[in-house]
Amino acid sequence: MTDTNDSLRNIVPTITSQETNLQSLLDPQDFAQLTSLKQELEDTWTKKQIFRTETEMRVSVLNDGKFPTQAAKYWQCVREQNVFFENLIQLSFNYRKNLVEIKKLERKIANEADDLEAELLQIELEEKKYARATMELVAKDRVREIEHWSRIKSELDDGSFDNKNVNTHQMTSMRMALQNRAKALTSGSSQAEVINVLGPLETANRLAKKQPESSTLLAEMSPDILEVPVAESVVIKTNE
Repeated sequence: MTDTNDSLRNIVPTITSQETNLQSLLDPQDFAQLTSLKQELEDTWTKKQIFRTETEMRVSVLNDGKFPTQAAKYWQCVREQNVFFENLIQLSFNYRKNLVEIKKLERKIANEADDLEAELLQIELEEKKYARATMELVAKDRVREIEHWSRIKSELDDGSFDNKNVNTHQMTSMRMALQNRAKALTSGSSQAEVINVLGPLETANRLAKKQPESSTLLAEMSPDILEVPVAESVVIKTNE
């Protein structure tokens, strides 16, 4: 992914145009301090984190506890990538609307006879231009994350699972994820937490045993995945 031209995501014109306004807002000492940081703030604007880094994607999102199989990780990548693509398309609509609003404001300013009304319109115009720069920055980072998900998908797609039907892997992957959650239950776990883990796990185990296509998977899986090894101190209370 290469950087595009400097006209996009360039916050310098906005900062420069706002210097006079900031000078009226801030006391001289604060304004001087802010001015001394101008180049640093421009650099911060261009490199600030907006969405997740690749490390966060691999470690936090695709963690082994929640997505214990290659297939589970792959299909989560599909979900994440699709969300970012759809949001990028929606952002493009908002961006185009904003461009039209900028043109309308420029036309109004050119034809406005009242100096105060023209001043208010100018403020709106500057705000729209700042929004434009922000949208361009967000769009760039959305594309970055879309590309990362694509690369991770390629790494995971090793031919060992069905990459056409998301349902195929779920009986195995969901049971393993629920097993991980069951192992984490303690005496301090709420009744709701216990039910939310053990209920789906017992159901998944029961359904898996009845599915002929699961017989091979069951034979390959560790026997304890078919059990519910919860700490003895974890009990489910019933109303007497």
